[in-house]
Amino acid sequence: MKKQLHKMLTSSMNAKRDKALLSLQLLANNAVGIGDHSTEDFYNNAEEALSALTDADDQLETLSRYKEGFTDEN
Repeated sequence: MKKQLHKMLTSSMNAKRDKALLSLQLLANNAVGIGDHSTEDFYNNAEEALSALTDADDQLETLSRYKEGFTDEN
């Protein structure tokens, strides 16, 4: 069960990371195709995507660091 929890958390953070990267890519390449067009909205969207990417990367690093704690033998 512990391994399944680790796998689920890792999958979830990988999906969050992919979503953030895609958002940044869309903002960089196709900003006119995204909702509101004010510069403030653009900046906020970019900052939110960067924050999500950083959060996902940090959580993936933490999961990797403590992977042994998710073994079923403990």
